[in-house]
Amino acid sequence: MRLPMKKDGKTVDADEAIAMMHYAINNGVNYFDTAFGYHSGESELILGRALRDGYREKVKVATKLPVWDVKKAEDFDRILAKQLEKLGVGHIDVYLLHGLGRDGIKTIKECKLLDKLDVAMGDGRIKNAGFSFHDDFDCLKDIINMYDNWSMAQVQFNYLNKNDEPGEKGVKFLADKGLAAVAMVPCQGGNLANLPHQALVAFEGSDKERTVVQWAYDWVWNYPEITMVLSGMSSMQQVKDNIAYAKESSVGCMSASDVSRVEKAVELIGTVPQIPCTMCKYCMPCPQNVNIAACMAAMNEGSKFGKDAALNVYKWWMSEKEHAEFCNSCGTCEAKCPQKIKISEEIPKIAEYIAKIK
Repeated sequence: MRLPMKKDGKTVDADEAIAMMHYAINNGVNYFDTAFGYHSGESELILGRALRDGYREKVKVATKLPVWDVKKAEDFDRILAKQLEKLGVGHIDVYLLHGLGRDGIKTIKECKLLDKLDVAMGDGRIKNAGFSFHDDFDCLKDIINMYDNWSMAQVQFNYLNKNDEPGEKGVKFLADKGLAAVAMVPCQGGNLANLPHQALVAFEGSDKERTVVQWAYDWVWNYPEITMVLSGMSSMQQVKDNIAYAKESSVGCMSASDVSRVEKAVELIGTVPQIPCTMCKYCMPCPQNVNIAACMAAMNEGSKFGKDAALNVYKWWMSEKEHAEFCNSCGTCEAKCPQKIKISEEIPKIAEYIAKIK
């Protein structure tokens, strides 16, 4: 999902991406995760190019069905056929229902997607069925219990979100059910590679010297319930670094004192000053259409993890029409804020901050 981009910031550097994939395969990486919509559909095509000349036989390929685009049962076969064509493969090793949550369960039932998975496994188009997940623990249990042929689930798991969506509890539940637990966003989308300086002191005194990225990966790899860790890599150096970290990591790679250091880092990250927004969104809708909650989240993420974190929120959480720059400080929102935040003062500050870091 985070393939290298050309200077225009809009076009994937396909040649560099393929070089990165080949280096990874030649150095032991054997699982590639993509999806129908990644990079506006380019990701599967580029991976397909990388799998030519004998590389396909060396790896497991995983891709995902965009459940939100499925309106009838026939859409499953149409999309899967297109993915097989784009990837240039005869079968997909792990086929995931993408981004499942409560809304996805309704589509699964209405379009009989579980029956479709069974048929596709029966005729060899896919080898294993799984899902990627964004919801709470109870929803995870419901999805797992509704189908006997899941092989794996892909969940967000990192030390900052240990207790979130569905967190450690969910990972252990997957293992108890005999399913592969695949961890995504181990660095929380890059945030844990850019820790606030206040948190770095937590890692001092360890017997093993690690980069901040390696601390994040080792924390995940330390769990025996985790089958595999996914990482979106945007440069050749990241590929080389991650392979080096993987060679040094295993279950039990962190001592009890190092686990405590990570917990201390989480505590220190929590001390970074923040706008006390709870994302309740009572302040919205805004007369100027500003996404007040997302703007405040951008500021808070930037305070903790730097400008890239703030800009990521701006890019993914709202449209350009919802940006802070459109606030006119009318004050309509403030009377509705349970936290009594002076929103008409904060939003212009956020607009100024974003303009400065773009």
